[in-house]
Amino acid sequence: MGNCGTREENAVVAAHAQVQQLHMFQVHDKKHTRTFSDISDPSTPRNLEDSKNISIYTNIIAFTLFELETITKSFRPDYVLGEGGFGTVYKGYIDENVRVGLKSLPVAVKVLNKDGHQGHREWLTEVNFLGQLRHPNLVKLIGYCCEDDHRLLVYEFMFRGSLENHLFRKTASPLPWSTRMSIALGAAKGLAFLHNAERPVIYRDFKTSNILLDSDYTAKLSDFGLAKAGPQGDETHVSTRVMGTYGYAAPEYVMTGHLTARSDVYSFGVVLLELLTGRKSVDKSRPSKEQSLVDWARPKLNDKRRLLQIIDPRLEGQYSIRGAQKACCLAYYCLSHNPKARPLMSDVVETLEPLQGNSNGGNGIVVPDYRVSRTGLNCRAIPGPKCTSPAVPTCRV
Repeated sequence: MGNCGTREENAVVAAHAQVQQLHMFQVHDKKHTRTFSDISDPSTPRNLEDSKNISIYTNIIAFTLFELETITKSFRPDYVLGEGGFGTVYKGYIDENVRVGLKSLPVAVKVLNKDGHQGHREWLTEVNFLGQLRHPNLVKLIGYCCEDDHRLLVYEFMFRGSLENHLFRKTASPLPWSTRMSIALGAAKGLAFLHNAERPVIYRDFKTSNILLDSDYTAKLSDFGLAKAGPQGDETHVSTRVMGTYGYAAPEYVMTGHLTARSDVYSFGVVLLELLTGRKSVDKSRPSKEQSLVDWARPKLNDKRRLLQIIDPRLEGQYSIRGAQKACCLAYYCLSHNPKARPLMSDVVETLEPLQGNSNGGNGIVVPDYRVSRTGLNCRAIPGPKCTSPAVPTCRV
């Protein structure tokens, strides 16, 4: 990272040496979303080197368990914000009454479930990454607690919760088209920042539940427990046990365990498709041919006669045909089965920026021709049997 010294880099290397492949491979179903994950033994030995590595990060606070019990009222049930594989997340509030010099701030406190599927190693990975990484589209780590067998993380409080809740909770008002495109751009910028770091970082678990929204609907990536340092030098990929979420993980990664930044691009394509359609990546309540969102939607994405059929009907009248076609075109290439045919996240950002803040979807602005970039892709107006007007952009492989 550009602003990290040698000690910080060494700490990350040391942390990743500890985040080795674990003993079990499990599939579990939760609300029809199966998660493939290494299982950490809650009794994993705690190395004293962990604390030494973490302590060099001067921009995060080492809280005591008593302090975190105080700000969450002893982890009261009515302070619960949510639950996940790591454990339970509570709302809290830090100020000078907790510790002299602390800025008054609402926070979210994530408590490791000692019997859960994620453990000390994922906790350590998250502290080491977020202890260094700072970006407007990454959730900010305020501090941590490592006391006896207690493992906690303290984040900035994200007022509007997860994108998943806003898209799929039945009681939630549908997100407008402009907000969805803004969220897509913010999340893309977060991934691009990770991929373009001095030592690239592969996020590995990009999904709607890990995209949090602040009061202005700014998207921020959270939960770095599965993040992995990317390949270096002549390396083309990182070989690792398959981890992530079914429905979002890239097919080549699931089959081979070969992880690249393009694996994240595929996952981004799935989330973009969820934003466009208002449908979940996997939905067992739908007819069998529609249960996998990618299988159902991708064939329609490069057909201008059918692509509007998949757009969330609640968005009618909020977008231009041209803007929808550009967004669908981008999703189509992100979801390519050939990893090398997927765009870089920097290209994704460039494509989404013209779709922001106007209802005509960037009319008059050409989506980048990927054939002249490093991705080997193309997304432009091409006349064909299903496209009589070359002025309307469509996608062709």
